[in-house]
Amino acid sequence: MNVNIDLDRILEAGAKAVDGAKKTAADLAREGKRQTDLLAAQGKKAKAERQLGALVYSLAKNGEENQPLVNKYIAAIAALDDKIRELKDQPCGECPPPPAEEDAPPTRTCPQCGREVEEDALFCNGCGAQL
Repeated sequence: MNVNIDLDRILEAGAKAVDGAKKTAADLAREGKRQTDLLAAQGKKAKAERQLGALVYSLAKNGEENQPLVNKYIAAIAALDDKIRELKDQPCGECPPPPAEEDAPPTRTCPQCGREVEEDALFCNGCGAQL
């Protein structure tokens, strides 16, 4: 009878270990997808910022204006900012909680219009100024 009880405990412990491993694997897969999506969105944003900068430069160099096209790029970059923020805010089972507001690093602002911009931004999303 003791052997049966020990065997039952071993089987139960094994089943718990398998369940834990499944949960961990699912969490890792979910976090990997989140990180991949975040990197893709950051890459798209960087490309859009470069294109916006090139457009603004080209327009200024030729003495032209095309505010609707500039606004289209700005809107696309703002949408990517929102997507990046959303991905960064998604909780991760292994990640520590996001820092409290008072612990958050200081934000960077555009010297032209004062809008908050990402640390690695090359151009302001608000006015298009080079940073």
